[in-house]
Amino acid sequence: MTDTIDTIQILWLTGGLGCDGESVAMTGATNPSIEDIVCGGIPGLPRVELHNHMLAFANGDDFMAPFHRAAEGAGAPYVLVVEGAIGNEELSGEGYWSGFGVNEFDGQPITVNEWVDRLAPKAAAVLAVGTCATYGGIPAMRNNPTGAMGLPDYLGWGWRTRGGLPIVCLPGCPSQPDNITQILLQLIWHVAGRGPAPELDPQLRPVEMFGRTAREGCNRAGFTEQGKFATTHGDDVRCLVKLGCKGPVVKCNVPVRGWMGGVGGCPNVGGICIGCTMPGFPDHYTPFHDPDPWGSAAANVQRFTYGPVFRYFRRLNLEKKFENEPEWRRPGKTLESGYDPKW
Repeated sequence: MTDTIDTIQILWLTGGLGCDGESVAMTGATNPSIEDIVCGGIPGLPRVELHNHMLAFANGDDFMAPFHRAAEGAGAPYVLVVEGAIGNEELSGEGYWSGFGVNEFDGQPITVNEWVDRLAPKAAAVLAVGTCATYGGIPAMRNNPTGAMGLPDYLGWGWRTRGGLPIVCLPGCPSQPDNITQILLQLIWHVAGRGPAPELDPQLRPVEMFGRTAREGCNRAGFTEQGKFATTHGDDVRCLVKLGCKGPVVKCNVPVRGWMGGVGGCPNVGGICIGCTMPGFPDHYTPFHDPDPWGSAAANVQRFTYGPVFRYFRRLNLEKKFENEPEWRRPGKTLESGYDPKW
């Protein structure tokens, strides 16, 4: 990695077992926007060539050409982005679970597995985007026929690029738009030798984005310590944990960052957190609207023990002190200022 790098490619594999949700979500990013990244709107950023089939004008062989060149070791340094779970092609029989382009010699589809095998070893950085690509997600639910898995399970959790960079996992169903563009920007700076690699947690998620739980950033979190819990949907003045919200255990920054332009996001609009950024999603979190038994037990403890105590003393403080003006402001027989009123 040197400062002489003036062009970096983003090779975005979208042929995995997924819904293209991240490609769609990325178009809503604002800080930074994908347009800022690819159109030179960020000072000092190398030229960026994005090859994503949903956003590309090119098609067919013209679109696939950069992927083939990269597999041969030619072209500019690249960040490999994988979207969608990776199927176990050993279980696909005479067919295949996924395809992205075709082989020139026989016209048969090239599986995503083969593209990962070709491109990952030569990539400057590898990003798995979306819960399907990171941990398997919905395609990898119990009893699925595809043997779907996330990229770390396919390459190995200890896998590293030639430069020593681990797989970077950006989960979400889909991933939050600004999270996508922010981590892309950070990886581009790093590949260009102008910035540090992202700090990752044990699940390979960026600590900056996934270092705290959804509860810790939720605007309803204060109701928990008071023992106030919603029992029906539409209740916008209580914690939703008894309705199935998994916020206390889920690592996610959507309550803080919002969804688009700082607005929206599941808990911010009255929805429960269903755990979509977690390695155990969805199996460990279904049925989504059933609260976790331990979560309910904790909620009941808060509701019937220190919650009421908190509320009592807080109300007492409000009545005696915080909702009253200081004594010197109150009208009396004389004004402390010494002013002699004319009335």
